[in-house]
Amino acid sequence: MTFLDRVYQRARDARQRVVFPEGDDPRVQEAARRVEREGLAIVEVLKRFPDSRTPFLARHLRSRRPDRFPTDASAAEALEHPLTRGACLVGIGAADVMVGGAVYPSADTIRAALWAVGMAPSIATVSGAFYMVKETQVLTFADCAVVPEPTSVQLADIAIASARDRRRIVGDEPVVAFLSYSTRGSAEGPRVERVQAAITQLRGRQPPADFVFDGELQTDAALDAAVGALSGRAAPAEAAVSRLGAGTVDEQVGRYRELAEALTRYGHQAIAGLDDWFVVTIVFQGSARSPGELTAVLDAAAEVMREALEQGGTSFDSLYVNVNGESGYFDRSLDAYGREGESCRRCGSVIRREKFMNRSSYYCPKCQPRPRD
Repeated sequence: MTFLDRVYQRARDARQRVVFPEGDDPRVQEAARRVEREGLAIVEVLKRFPDSRTPFLARHLRSRRPDRFPTDASAAEALEHPLTRGACLVGIGAADVMVGGAVYPSADTIRAALWAVGMAPSIATVSGAFYMVKETQVLTFADCAVVPEPTSVQLADIAIASARDRRRIVGDEPVVAFLSYSTRGSAEGPRVERVQAAITQLRGRQPPADFVFDGELQTDAALDAAVGALSGRAAPAEAAVSRLGAGTVDEQVGRYRELAEALTRYGHQAIAGLDDWFVVTIVFQGSARSPGELTAVLDAAAEVMREALEQGGTSFDSLYVNVNGESGYFDRSLDAYGREGESCRRCGSVIRREKFMNRSSYYCPKCQPRPRD
């Protein structure tokens, strides 16, 4: 049984109440129908106003955030946003889970969850995670979406939240690796020092962390104990990852930019070479209940991965080739990337390019509108 098979079975057994607030979107409607058809949950798809529950939801918002919503009118206005309404249904106990973010940006999803639900006890930092899945194997990377420049204290918080949600979502014992471009003192710099301080913070927490963790580690050392041994800096987390390698591989990451640097130096080619992996996005860790973000329908994501594998992946330069040195041609199927100035295949708008750091993002301004301030 694969990881997703187990998740689906747990959902069928739990039969929780799931609210889809963005009910006008055809993708959301289809996802809701599929959830119902497969018996994964009891579904409510929100429609536009009016909603007879608005007075109850407004009182809930006002009681939780009187500073933000001092009057019934201000609370009612906030409830015009479907994500706020969906999160409040979770907050008052009328739903167990909210699935949102297909239409609105992540910031709206997280803001609604914080207003209506709040953070779980002992969680001080809201964070996000990616779950990379291949059959029974699952790797967790955090924070990938919410805190771009965490402090050492926040890094420790993110590690705790990652381990907590790993147990709930995957059901195994987490092994946390704090990633960096340094492996246990092999390099120096402010970012290395920040990771080292985070590990010191976590070791001093009370109650103590109830999971294995180590660092700072480069990606290859975290995933492969042999690499750590060759470098002379083998660590407990490396050994634990090695023991789990034959079954479920565990990796929790407490730093996104260090992750990016480590992947650039070592891990990106290694991860890119792991065929059949796909990513499930969880962009809200630490909630007292279960608001989440629907960033893609899993079947659609899996289909894209299958199509990409059939075409040999996307080869932008000589580094991205198969074992025979052959380039893939999936880039011909890309709808946005590399198509600046061309027409969107869905709506006809002109594809735009936005540069940041040493990367570029390509998007359709109509199909992928910018988040609101």
